[in-house]
Amino acid sequence: MTLHTEFQRSKPTPQAARASGNGFEWPTWLVVLAVYGGWAGLVLGYRSLPLWLTWPALVVVVAWFMSLQHELLHGHPTRNKAFNRLLGLFPMSAWYPYDVYRDSHLAHHRDELLTTPGIDPESNYVHPDVYARMNLWQRFRVWALRTVVGRFLVGPGVTIPAVWKDIVTGVRGRGWVCVRTWVVHIGLLALMLWWLDKAAGIDPWWYLFGVAYPALGLAMLRSFNEHRPAAIPTQRIVVNEAAWPWQLLFLNNNFHSVHHDLPGLAWYRIPAAYRANRDAYLAGNGHYLMPGYGHVIARYALRPVDSPIHPGFGPGTKP
Repeated sequence: MTLHTEFQRSKPTPQAARASGNGFEWPTWLVVLAVYGGWAGLVLGYRSLPLWLTWPALVVVVAWFMSLQHELLHGHPTRNKAFNRLLGLFPMSAWYPYDVYRDSHLAHHRDELLTTPGIDPESNYVHPDVYARMNLWQRFRVWALRTVVGRFLVGPGVTIPAVWKDIVTGVRGRGWVCVRTWVVHIGLLALMLWWLDKAAGIDPWWYLFGVAYPALGLAMLRSFNEHRPAAIPTQRIVVNEAAWPWQLLFLNNNFHSVHHDLPGLAWYRIPAAYRANRDAYLAGNGHYLMPGYGHVIARYALRPVDSPIHPGFGPGTKP
């Protein structure tokens, strides 16, 4: 990644960034304990606590778990991938197998391909020729996803079928690795939903669509406009100077330019890296800056942040 010259001299090298995360990562372990402990406490207290408390709290905790999974796949809190995987396998978020998310997200970290339709697995943009063939419902859907309300309400409904389609399509490409992924995930999910019903009185369908679905929508708010089409890869990546509750919920991934520049840097070290090099980061990303999620919600609740049609392709080129 080519950044501002001054920043290239002052930023930590990737090796230094990895070294800075060595040792016992107690902040990440605190998040692990808070997420799992908070979820267990809310679930076990479900019958005695008021719904107005348990429901939004569970949604937030499950969304927080998704942020933790992101940290796990990037090598935290340990350098042992197998151990981190064990921490992320629990199907608290229901819809995403950890292994599928890990492979997809790591493929997303090819900055030169960010936002490219059909190549970037986390792209929300479509090829002009594909858009031209869409019916009215499909066009409404892709435009809705460019709004905050649409991202929250419709986004999970679009994402979940795309993920679960991997049960069929993934077998062709990954064979028994894919089968193992889904057998483990569905087995753990079935056990968790059974236990929630028997031990806590939480209906499985309520958990899936009343908790896990909106939690995914909340988690998708972070990625709502974190990338945009641009000729220079670094200018495709946002910095959102969010307030600390959002930073904690998303484990500082709102400073997204820093994360893409130093993907191995632990979440709790990202703000300091950003503050030390703020001007250079903003120069490098073309001043793609958002002043907080409140600003994003207020401005783009119902108004598209941009067009879903990717501008990098000319009409008639092959999708």
